[in-house]
Amino acid sequence: MLMNKNKIHELIMILLGNFIVACSVSFFILPNNILTGGVAGVAVALHPILPVDTVLMIDGLTIGLFILGALLLGKSFAMKSVISTIVYPIFVTSLSRIATMFPKDTFVMPPYVATIYAGVLVGIGLGLVFRVNSSTGGMDILALILHKYLKIPEGTSVMIVDGLTVLLGVVTHGLTPALIGIMSVFVCGVAIDKTVMLGMQSAKNVMIISTEWKQIRRILLETVDRGVTILDGSGGYTQAPKPVLMCVIKQKQYPLLESSVLEIDPKAFIIVNDVHQVHGAGFTSKHVVETDETLSLIHI
Repeated sequence: MLMNKNKIHELIMILLGNFIVACSVSFFILPNNILTGGVAGVAVALHPILPVDTVLMIDGLTIGLFILGALLLGKSFAMKSVISTIVYPIFVTSLSRIATMFPKDTFVMPPYVATIYAGVLVGIGLGLVFRVNSSTGGMDILALILHKYLKIPEGTSVMIVDGLTVLLGVVTHGLTPALIGIMSVFVCGVAIDKTVMLGMQSAKNVMIISTEWKQIRRILLETVDRGVTILDGSGGYTQAPKPVLMCVIKQKQYPLLESSVLEIDPKAFIIVNDVHQVHGAGFTSKHVVETDETLSLIHI
């Protein structure tokens, strides 16, 4: 039963994400010839030298990239992406026809306005699909390949791929439209990361090294009201034992922690890492702790 609910949730996220991306393409990107990233951006960039209907070009690129993704990202990914490969072209074709039913120039607007809204919508749509480890079946497959093999964050990978797409537009459309398109790429990348992280609890991972570690430990437990882990550390020069306190706190609690620690020991050594996902007592997210670095033994 739980498996069925998860499958239904994944399907809804994939369909909704594809629909949002298709809305952006049909109502903002194509009517305004925005040199954004993605398959739509490639189609807009290539249109002056390849006089093929942009919607047909989008459909063809979507199918071709799906085949590439199936080969490099695995069978499981391909099974999820096949849904997008089918529905995304249908959404784009249908919504583009709907757009033509409105009075002429209804969706034509200043380029900077179109590029910002296009970036936001594409970012939200891709973010929803990425949350279930799927794809809209377009250029984001290349981004996920970079993410898998080069360990580049998803939002950054999309910005790299889309940035290269915009550079292609410099050749066919000139510098100014390409610079406007870069705005869309940046906005899209930020929107993806925000959407993927939506609902996750941001926090700080604080590590403290001090000779007054016992008092600081008590303050963290009683005043800051957070659990503490004591790690075994040793001085790199003296080889003397140096306990290291590790504490994960909410961002708004950091000023209290810092002032409390420095009041006890002004010379305390404090290391702070951003934490994007937290699972455990005192946090509401359903994800595990992930930080830029995981430390089990510190040498000073």
